[in-house]
Amino acid sequence: MHKVEGKAPLRDRLPGSTKLAYSLGTAVDMWGLWLYPSVAFAVFNMYLGVAPWLVGLAITVIRIWDAIIDPIMGWLSDNLRSRFGRRRPFILVAGILSGLCLPILFMVSPSWANHNFLGVSVVFWYMILSTMIYYPMVSAFTVPYYSLGTEMSPDYEERTSIMSYRCMSQKVSELGNFYALKFTNLAWFLIPGTAEKDMLKGMQVYTAMLGIVMAVIGIIIFFRVKERYYEAVVVKVTKKISIMSGLGETLRCKPFRQIVIMGGAFTLGTSMVGSLGYYATVFYVAGGDKIVGDNWQFWMGVAFMIGGLIGVPMHAALAHRIGKREAAVIACIIGICGYGGSWFLYNPAIIWLQTVASALMGMAAASLWMLHSAIGADIMDYDELNTGIRREGSFTACGSYILKLGNSLGYYFSGLILTWAGFTWNLKVQAPETIFWIRFSLATLPIVGLIIAMIFVMRVQLTKARSEEIRRSLEARRGTV
Repeated sequence: MHKVEGKAPLRDRLPGSTKLAYSLGTAVDMWGLWLYPSVAFAVFNMYLGVAPWLVGLAITVIRIWDAIIDPIMGWLSDNLRSRFGRRRPFILVAGILSGLCLPILFMVSPSWANHNFLGVSVVFWYMILSTMIYYPMVSAFTVPYYSLGTEMSPDYEERTSIMSYRCMSQKVSELGNFYALKFTNLAWFLIPGTAEKDMLKGMQVYTAMLGIVMAVIGIIIFFRVKERYYEAVVVKVTKKISIMSGLGETLRCKPFRQIVIMGGAFTLGTSMVGSLGYYATVFYVAGGDKIVGDNWQFWMGVAFMIGGLIGVPMHAALAHRIGKREAAVIACIIGICGYGGSWFLYNPAIIWLQTVASALMGMAAASLWMLHSAIGADIMDYDELNTGIRREGSFTACGSYILKLGNSLGYYFSGLILTWAGFTWNLKVQAPETIFWIRFSLATLPIVGLIIAMIFVMRVQLTKARSEEIRRSLEARRGTV
């Protein structure tokens, strides 16, 4: 049999060093965006005594503000024309700024916890103000950064490889978030004559260290990663992309709506219990001992990272064999086992068992986001075929807006769940019914989101054959990149 001319497999591989350099940027995302909510309840509720529903509300307001900024950054990035491209200038400047300014999020005085403004703690208002100043800096990095990832190769399989590098790197950098509270337990931050620690000072030092690394990463990506589509496609389009029409056109893309619902369901379901796992560790597994709980939180992070490091290459191989959508369904099933199994694996008698649940959660999360991004890159080709425009920034920003909205609502519900369950921040031993509802919520709510995610990812019709057909049509129309 003879191969049909023009139907040979399309491959466009990138050097491993390029993919590795690009993948480092996940540290800016992890530490700039996700470190804060991962420690907010421990710092502002447990340490400073701000009501949990106020902490949850602050994170919700922060995320909504961040989500409003993202479309603006996507629009600016899509329309920028410079000799350095349209993504890299943002990555360089915003990477440095967001790194150097990271410590401002924790530049609060403990004495402010005793003062109110408009009926609520001054600390709450500092949370709002500091993050509204800081988060646009991170958004100016993350939106162009994730947009750049979808432009690095037109190859269906190579896109999965790029995203697997990125997700593997994300798992390593995510460990920095889990280590944060353990870092504050170091002897440097213990208050003399007491068994208490100066958590704020610990966080200020820690974020200053992470911030320097973030700034260096922005510089590395600027010099090491190129924009493939810029010269061949982007500079030929002189008409500006309207921010409102761009978002409207983006939402009219059916496969994009389906993948966003998939990601949004997973985000909302898991972020609703994102902080509850920490409370379950401290007040159920560790019996209320915060230092023991903080130390185990670090090992939970190690397990989460290892699960992700195992899951990403495993699901990348599965995606190559059975397809990206089917691999995503398997990742969801693993997540259901992890969250559902937390009811049994968070066990005070065998304290290390909780790390098994964390590993399964990490495997599911890393694999799902890797596949979500790989499918998203195929969707942008689908959109170019129909509109004639490369709008990675608009897609990244719109998807980010919806995912962050789900995330912000999830953290708000976390605070409500803690308040409704009767959590009292200054009690070492919580009421049995409080512990029950924390554990029950952790074991059930994410499962609903994962089931919805499975349903909608299977509705995306961009198979490998269809994606390669779209690529051939695009290259016949405007050439290769």
